[in-house]
Amino acid sequence: MYVLCIDRDSGTILWDKKLFDVPHPRPLGNDMNGYASPSPVIEAGRVYVHFGSYGTACLNTETCDVLWQRRDLPCNHFRGPGSSPVLCDGLLIFHMDGSDHQYIVALDKQTGRMVWKTDRSTDYGDLGLDGKPAGDGDFRKAFNTPLVVRVRGRRLLISPAAKAFYAYDPLSGKEIWQVRHQGHSTACRPLFDGQNVYLNTGSGHTEMVGVDPTGRGDVTDTHIAWRLGRFVPKRSSPVLVDGRIYAATTGGVACCVDPQSGQVVWRRRIGSSFTSSVLYAARRIYFFDEDGLTVVVRPGPEYRELARNRLDAGFMASPVAIGPALYLRTVTHLYRIES
Repeated sequence: MYVLCIDRDSGTILWDKKLFDVPHPRPLGNDMNGYASPSPVIEAGRVYVHFGSYGTACLNTETCDVLWQRRDLPCNHFRGPGSSPVLCDGLLIFHMDGSDHQYIVALDKQTGRMVWKTDRSTDYGDLGLDGKPAGDGDFRKAFNTPLVVRVRGRRLLISPAAKAFYAYDPLSGKEIWQVRHQGHSTACRPLFDGQNVYLNTGSGHTEMVGVDPTGRGDVTDTHIAWRLGRFVPKRSSPVLVDGRIYAATTGGVACCVDPQSGQVVWRRRIGSSFTSSVLYAARRIYFFDEDGLTVVVRPGPEYRELARNRLDAGFMASPVAIGPALYLRTVTHLYRIES
């Protein structure tokens, strides 16, 4: 497992470091994921990198020195790791939702010491007559990244997983509420507009769900504002812009959803399958498909296409916008594109 530091202006590799030796990594089992899918988190002087159960580390951004590392957090990711870490009040928090273990953990960002660990509390309902999970636990895994929000003055860690959405106290790991669902392999990051949180159930029974985050306990029957079962992404994270949700599906459909009602405002088939997350930058919505097509759309209640461009290889990773530049990682290359 390697980490590279690349100059964003020139593309020059400033340093690269081999962090972890993994002689026998578990097979991925598909071509959708890799061993380095989780995104790093960076702050002044430090970068936090996470390879799931293969290792987590904090590095000095100038010297590449390893400040701390952890390799003792078990999880069979089954299809490879995918959940990125987040920072909150001195904690590095991430999901470990595999086929064998399902939990969320917070480490002290200064030392890597474990501050809290909370097991998922949902009943997966997948045990066979032999007492073992169906599909070797395949329907228990998830690839999601949590989101810290503030609700009525209190912070909540919104945490999607297989078969349930959760809210935790980010400082203690205490579960505040959960919403049960029938999906698995969740990957889309949650959204929050100050009123509701918007979550995707993933594969299996795919829905987008609007949830009132003010409840406690099991709020499945009391705090769901709406459900949408059509034109819903499975892997590509949507964006929330000017009171509308923009999403892209594995079926090649882009859509705009009203977050107040859950109604589809518009939809359009614009490409092949979408895995890369939707990007909002410079008053434009960008969609990147697996065949290398980029479609640029003006946000608003009507579909207004501005441009189409294509690169040689397809998009699986999500893009980044910094200033006037777009940084795009295709299957084969890393690009900087600037108008």
